[in-house]
Amino acid sequence: MARDTIEFRNHYRKTEIGKHYSGIGHFLFTSISCLTVIIVCILFTHNIRPLEWLVIPFSFLFGNFAEYFGHKGPMHHKRKYLEKVFTRHTLQHHRFFSNEVMQCDNNKDFKMILFPPVLFIFFFAMFALPVGLLLFWVWSKNAALLFVATVIGYFLNYEWFHLSYHLPEEHWISKLPILRTLRRLHLNHHHPQLMQKFNFNISYPIFDWIMGTYYRNKKL
Repeated sequence: MARDTIEFRNHYRKTEIGKHYSGIGHFLFTSISCLTVIIVCILFTHNIRPLEWLVIPFSFLFGNFAEYFGHKGPMHHKRKYLEKVFTRHTLQHHRFFSNEVMQCDNNKDFKMILFPPVLFIFFFAMFALPVGLLLFWVWSKNAALLFVATVIGYFLNYEWFHLSYHLPEEHWISKLPILRTLRRLHLNHHHPQLMQKFNFNISYPIFDWIMGTYYRNKKL
Protein backbone atom coordinates (compact mmCIF):
# COMPACT_ATOMS: atom_id res chain seq x y z
CA MET A 1 0.00 0.00 0.00
CA ALA A 2 2.75 2.47 0.94
CA ARG A 3 4.63 1.66 -2.28
CA ASP A 4 1.50 2.23 -4.40
CA THR A 5 0.95 5.57 -2.66
CA ILE A 6 4.52 6.69 -3.29
CA GLU A 7 4.31 5.66 -6.95
CA PHE A 8 1.06 7.59 -7.38
CA ARG A 9 2.58 10.64 -5.67
CA ASN A 10 5.54 10.66 -8.04
CA HIS A 11 3.25 10.36 -11.06
CA TYR A 12 0.88 13.09 -9.82
CA ARG A 13 3.71 15.49 -9.09
CA LYS A 14 5.14 15.02 -12.58
CA THR A 15 1.84 15.36 -14.45
CA GLU A 16 -0.39 17.62 -12.32
CA ILE A 17 1.82 20.03 -10.35
CA GLY A 18 3.41 22.69 -12.52
CA LYS A 19 6.90 23.94 -11.78
CA HIS A 20 5.54 27.41 -11.03
CA TYR A 21 2.94 26.20 -8.52
CA SER A 22 3.51 27.57 -5.01
CA GLY A 23 1.85 25.81 -2.09
CA ILE A 24 2.60 28.79 0.16
CA GLY A 25 1.04 31.13 -2.40
CA HIS A 26 -2.02 28.86 -2.59
CA PHE A 27 -2.33 28.86 1.20
CA LEU A 28 -1.92 32.63 1.40
CA PHE A 29 -4.51 33.26 -1.33
CA THR A 30 -7.10 31.16 0.49
CA SER A 31 -6.29 32.60 3.92
CA ILE A 32 -6.09 36.26 2.90
CA SER A 33 -9.21 36.07 0.70
CA CYS A 34 -11.29 34.48 3.46
CA LEU A 35 -9.97 36.74 6.22
CA THR A 36 -10.61 39.82 4.07
CA VAL A 37 -14.24 38.84 3.55
CA ILE A 38 -14.70 38.06 7.26
CA ILE A 39 -13.13 41.33 8.42
CA VAL A 40 -15.13 43.44 5.95
CA CYS A 41 -18.37 41.77 7.06
CA ILE A 42 -17.60 42.38 10.73
CA LEU A 43 -16.67 46.01 10.13
CA PHE A 44 -19.99 46.68 8.41
CA THR A 45 -22.16 45.22 11.19
CA HIS A 46 -23.73 47.72 13.57
CA ASN A 47 -25.85 47.38 16.73
CA ILE A 48 -26.41 43.65 16.34
CA ARG A 49 -29.65 42.57 18.00
CA PRO A 50 -29.82 39.40 20.16
CA LEU A 51 -31.85 37.47 17.58
CA GLU A 52 -29.34 38.31 14.86
CA TRP A 53 -26.53 36.67 16.83
CA LEU A 54 -28.33 33.34 16.32
CA VAL A 55 -27.28 33.49 12.68
CA ILE A 56 -23.77 32.44 13.74
CA PRO A 57 -24.54 29.05 15.38
CA PHE A 58 -27.13 28.17 12.73
CA SER A 59 -24.71 29.04 9.92
CA PHE A 60 -21.96 27.04 11.64
CA LEU A 61 -24.21 23.98 11.92
CA PHE A 62 -25.26 24.38 8.30
CA GLY A 63 -21.57 24.46 7.33
CA ASN A 64 -20.97 21.25 9.28
CA PHE A 65 -24.00 19.66 7.62
CA ALA A 66 -22.79 20.67 4.13
CA GLU A 67 -19.27 19.43 4.90
CA TYR A 68 -20.58 16.04 6.00
CA PHE A 69 -23.02 15.37 3.17
CA GLY A 70 -20.79 16.90 0.50
CA HIS A 71 -17.96 14.64 1.61
CA LYS A 72 -20.08 11.53 2.10
CA GLY A 73 -21.92 12.15 -1.17
CA PRO A 74 -20.25 13.44 -4.35
CA MET A 75 -16.72 13.38 -2.97
CA HIS A 76 -16.96 9.62 -2.42
CA HIS A 77 -19.67 8.61 -4.89
CA LYS A 78 -19.67 9.56 -8.55
CA ARG A 79 -22.57 11.88 -9.36
CA LYS A 80 -23.64 13.24 -12.71
CA TYR A 81 -22.07 16.68 -13.38
CA LEU A 82 -19.83 16.25 -10.32
CA GLU A 83 -17.42 13.65 -11.68
CA LYS A 84 -14.43 15.96 -11.21
CA VAL A 85 -15.19 16.27 -7.51
CA PHE A 86 -15.16 12.47 -7.16
CA THR A 87 -12.00 12.13 -9.23
CA ARG A 88 -10.08 14.77 -7.28
CA HIS A 89 -11.08 13.42 -3.89
CA THR A 90 -11.50 9.64 -4.06
CA LEU A 91 -9.28 8.80 -7.01
CA GLN A 92 -6.53 11.33 -6.32
CA HIS A 93 -6.55 12.65 -2.73
CA HIS A 94 -7.12 9.20 -1.20
CA ARG A 95 -4.41 7.69 -3.36
CA PHE A 96 -1.97 10.50 -2.62
CA PHE A 97 -2.60 10.18 1.13
CA SER A 98 -3.20 6.73 2.61
CA ASN A 99 -3.42 5.87 6.29
CA GLU A 100 0.17 4.62 5.94
CA VAL A 101 1.51 7.75 4.23
CA MET A 102 -0.47 10.76 5.46
CA GLN A 103 2.06 13.59 5.51
CA CYS A 104 2.93 15.93 2.66
CA ASP A 105 6.63 16.06 1.77
CA ASN A 106 6.80 19.73 0.77
CA ASN A 107 4.52 22.70 0.15
CA LYS A 108 3.89 21.69 -3.48
CA ASP A 109 1.84 18.83 -2.09
CA PHE A 110 -0.60 21.45 -0.76
CA LYS A 111 -2.25 21.26 -4.19
CA MET A 112 -3.60 17.84 -3.23
CA ILE A 113 -4.99 19.18 0.07
CA LEU A 114 -6.34 22.70 -0.42
CA PHE A 115 -9.34 23.41 -2.62
CA PRO A 116 -8.42 25.09 -5.92
CA PRO A 117 -8.60 28.91 -5.64
CA VAL A 118 -11.38 29.00 -8.22
CA LEU A 119 -13.55 26.95 -5.87
CA PHE A 120 -13.38 29.66 -3.21
CA ILE A 121 -14.49 32.22 -5.78
CA PHE A 122 -17.30 29.88 -6.90
CA PHE A 123 -18.40 29.22 -3.30
CA PHE A 124 -18.46 32.91 -2.47
CA ALA A 125 -20.16 34.07 -5.67
CA MET A 126 -22.68 31.22 -6.05
CA PHE A 127 -23.60 30.50 -2.44
CA ALA A 128 -22.38 32.86 0.31
CA LEU A 129 -23.21 36.07 -1.54
CA PRO A 130 -26.67 35.05 -2.92
CA VAL A 131 -27.82 33.69 0.46
CA GLY A 132 -26.42 36.78 2.16
CA LEU A 133 -28.37 39.02 -0.21
CA LEU A 134 -31.52 37.00 0.47
CA LEU A 135 -31.08 37.44 4.23
CA PHE A 136 -30.51 41.15 3.68
CA TRP A 137 -33.78 41.34 1.76
CA VAL A 138 -35.95 39.26 4.13
CA TRP A 139 -34.29 40.09 7.45
CA SER A 140 -31.46 42.59 7.99
CA LYS A 141 -28.03 43.74 6.92
CA ASN A 142 -26.48 42.38 10.12
CA ALA A 143 -27.98 38.92 9.55
CA ALA A 144 -26.62 38.89 6.01
CA LEU A 145 -23.14 39.96 7.07
CA LEU A 146 -22.99 37.52 9.96
CA PHE A 147 -24.04 34.67 7.68
CA VAL A 148 -21.37 35.45 5.08
CA ALA A 149 -18.68 35.90 7.74
CA THR A 150 -19.58 32.60 9.41
CA VAL A 151 -19.75 30.40 6.31
CA ILE A 152 -16.54 31.87 4.90
CA GLY A 153 -14.96 31.39 8.33
CA TYR A 154 -16.09 27.77 8.27
CA PHE A 155 -14.60 27.31 4.80
CA LEU A 156 -11.27 28.70 6.05
CA ASN A 157 -11.44 26.55 9.20
CA TYR A 158 -11.94 23.49 6.98
CA GLU A 159 -8.90 24.36 4.87
CA TRP A 160 -6.63 25.06 7.84
CA PHE A 161 -7.65 21.93 9.73
CA HIS A 162 -7.40 19.67 6.68
CA LEU A 163 -3.92 21.00 5.89
CA SER A 164 -2.82 20.45 9.48
CA TYR A 165 -3.82 16.76 9.33
CA HIS A 166 -1.40 16.19 6.46
CA LEU A 167 1.58 17.99 7.97
CA PRO A 168 4.42 15.82 9.30
CA GLU A 169 3.52 14.20 12.61
CA GLU A 170 6.43 15.91 14.37
CA HIS A 171 5.26 19.40 13.32
CA TRP A 172 4.27 21.54 16.31
CA ILE A 173 0.80 22.13 14.87
CA SER A 174 0.20 18.37 14.70
CA LYS A 175 0.89 18.14 18.44
CA LEU A 176 -1.84 20.59 19.50
CA PRO A 177 -4.38 18.58 21.58
CA ILE A 178 -7.54 19.23 19.55
CA LEU A 179 -5.73 18.80 16.24
CA ARG A 180 -4.07 15.60 17.43
CA THR A 181 -7.51 14.13 18.13
CA LEU A 182 -9.05 15.32 14.87
CA ARG A 183 -5.98 14.17 12.97
CA ARG A 184 -6.55 10.64 14.29
CA LEU A 185 -10.16 10.72 13.05
CA HIS A 186 -8.99 11.81 9.61
CA LEU A 187 -6.26 9.17 9.61
CA ASN A 188 -8.94 6.53 10.22
CA HIS A 189 -10.99 7.95 7.36
CA HIS A 190 -8.02 7.46 5.03
CA HIS A 191 -7.91 3.75 5.77
CA PRO A 192 -9.15 2.02 2.56
CA GLN A 193 -11.58 -0.16 4.52
CA LEU A 194 -13.10 2.79 6.40
CA MET A 195 -13.11 5.72 3.97
CA GLN A 196 -16.58 4.97 2.54
CA LYS A 197 -18.11 4.42 5.97
CA PHE A 198 -16.74 6.71 8.67
CA ASN A 199 -15.51 10.19 9.67
CA PHE A 200 -16.86 12.37 6.88
CA ASN A 201 -16.64 15.58 8.90
CA ILE A 202 -13.20 17.05 8.21
CA SER A 203 -13.41 19.56 11.04
CA TYR A 204 -15.81 18.99 13.94
CA PRO A 205 -17.48 15.53 13.92
CA ILE A 206 -20.94 16.82 14.82
CA PHE A 207 -22.86 15.17 11.99
CA ASP A 208 -20.69 12.06 12.23
CA TRP A 209 -22.06 11.70 15.77
CA ILE A 210 -25.62 12.44 14.65
CA MET A 211 -25.49 10.05 11.67
CA GLY A 212 -23.65 7.23 13.45
CA THR A 213 -20.51 7.42 11.31
CA TYR A 214 -18.10 8.50 14.06
CA TYR A 215 -15.10 6.15 14.38
CA ARG A 216 -12.26 6.64 16.85
CA ASN A 217 -10.59 3.26 17.21
CA LYS A 218 -6.87 3.99 17.63
CA LYS A 219 -5.82 0.55 16.38
CA LEU A 220 -7.05 -0.42 12.96
